[in-house]
Amino acid sequence: MITLETVKKMAELARIELDAEESRALAKDLEQILDYIAVLKEANTEGTREFSVSAVNEFRRDDAHPFDGAPALAAAFPHAEHGFASVKKVIEK
Repeated sequence: MITLETVKKMAELARIELDAEESRALAKDLEQILDYIAVLKEANTEGTREFSVSAVNEFRRDDAHPFDGAPALAAAFPHAEHGFASVKKVIEK
């Protein structure tokens, strides 16, 4: 069973805030997902072929190119230090 404490911990890891009603709804949804996975685990798959998808990842050459737009890019930011954009810290933990 998915407890409210589990939902609270998941929300903390995801860095989202949930009120009590949202936490209860999420716990219920997660419980239904896990119940459905349990049903799928019980499905008889004997005699069926294994299915897999093989995707080919096409890589491009990683060629370095000179970039002379750094000063203009830094100038577009409200705060810049030593040619680098300076932003406010957003992660507290």
